[in-house]
Amino acid sequence: MLLAIDCGNTNTVFSIWDGTRFLATWRIATDHKRTADEYFVWLSSLMAITRTEAAITEAIISSTVPRVVFNLRVLCNRYFDCRPLVVGRPDCALPVAPRVDQGATVGPDRLVNTVGAFDRHGGNLIVVDFGTATTFDVVDDDGAYVGGVIAPGVNLSLEALHMAAAALPHVDVSRPQRVVGTNTVACMQSGIWFGYVGLVKEICSRIKAERDRPMKVIGTGGLAPLFGTTDVLFDSIEDDITMHGLVLIHRFNTAPEDA
Repeated sequence: MLLAIDCGNTNTVFSIWDGTRFLATWRIATDHKRTADEYFVWLSSLMAITRTEAAITEAIISSTVPRVVFNLRVLCNRYFDCRPLVVGRPDCALPVAPRVDQGATVGPDRLVNTVGAFDRHGGNLIVVDFGTATTFDVVDDDGAYVGGVIAPGVNLSLEALHMAAAALPHVDVSRPQRVVGTNTVACMQSGIWFGYVGLVKEICSRIKAERDRPMKVIGTGGLAPLFGTTDVLFDSIEDDITMHGLVLIHRFNTAPEDA
């Protein structure tokens, strides 16, 4: 069994892969103070409830929060007796190396999304990930990550409005019926919704023009299905592209040399 861990700035996702499918997926708030023991108590309880206690023998980690990696590695070493692969470390190879500026670092989540999306959709992709940040990952025709765009996340923008403007409340993301709001909440929802629809359209349009080729747009992340209900933003929406990429990277690093 493979334990795949995707640690983002807001949430950390744990999935168990049995070689053919994901048996279970769980989400917990990211907290760099959480110890390996706390992770295990939480995880083992869920495994028992869902009857997925089968032995975990391998693990892979992708983390955009460096401070949590140590305790996640201890979790795998201490409780599952395995040394996890960590995406972005020298001993974790990628099927195709990224082509970016020399010395530049690329977020592990973006590398994993690239691998997962390329496997399912081929090359010439724009992967739009609605996370703490809204990221646009450009995948070349051979599956290489070749750059992208980083914009503030939807919820981050809403939180900034609420925190910086005393008169503006915290509101949930929802699709408004009209552009012009007739109250404060409706005005904020319209601004966020149509603002991000416009952001996705414009950035993707400019990427396609700059690359001068047809490109598919793949949406992922928690809010992708919601934004996928309007206009034609995405060619496909994949809710498990990151976990799929982790499985592929693990397979690439552990396959026999003559395979």
